[in-house]
Amino acid sequence: MSELFRKHLEKFVTIDDETFHEILKYFNTKQVAKKENLLQEGQVCKHHYFVVHGLLRKFFINEKGTEQTTEFAIETWWLTDNIAYEHKQTTSCYIQAVEKTQVLYIDQESQEKLLAAFPVMERYFRFIYQRAYAAAQLRVHYLFSLSKEEFYLSLAHKHPEFVQRVPQYLIASFLGFTPEYLSEIRKKSVS
Repeated sequence: MSELFRKHLEKFVTIDDETFHEILKYFNTKQVAKKENLLQEGQVCKHHYFVVHGLLRKFFINEKGTEQTTEFAIETWWLTDNIAYEHKQTTSCYIQAVEKTQVLYIDQESQEKLLAAFPVMERYFRFIYQRAYAAAQLRVHYLFSLSKEEFYLSLAHKHPEFVQRVPQYLIASFLGFTPEYLSEIRKKSVS
C-alpha cells in the first residue's frame, strides 16, 4: 500500500526513504466495504481520501430524489468535497465505495501540519489540484460541446478500462442520463 503511494508521490516530487516514512505518519488507512459511505449529506467533510485500491464515487441526490454522480476516484486518485473540506462545512454530497476499497486519508489539521513540515508536499498537492481542476474543466467542456452520445463514446475511447469497470447505471449517472439511454448508445455503437 505505501509503495503505491510513494510511486505516485514520486511522479511529482523527489523524496528519500526517511522523508517518506515521516510523511506517512500524517495519514490513516481504512478498508471500505462495497456501497459503504465515507461521507454523507449533512456531515462535516473532515477527510481527503487517496485511493490505494478500489473505486470511490462522489454523488448528490437531486430534487427528484435521483443520485447524480459527479466524480469517481480509482487507484492513485484523490477524492473529497473540496468546498466542504476547505471550509469545514457540512456537505450536500456522499462519497461511497463502488467496490471494496482501501484508502489513505488525512484530515485538514494534519494536512496543514504536513505541508508546514514538508514543503515538497505543498508542490505535490498543487500538481494534484491542477490536474483535478483541468479534468473538471474538460468535463464541463464536454457537457456543453458534445452530444450525450459523443460524450459517452469519448469516455469509452479514452478510458475503456474505466468504462468496463464502473457499473453502467453509475456511468449514466455521471454523464447525466438514464441507464436505458446508455444501453441504447452502447447497442448502437456495437452495431
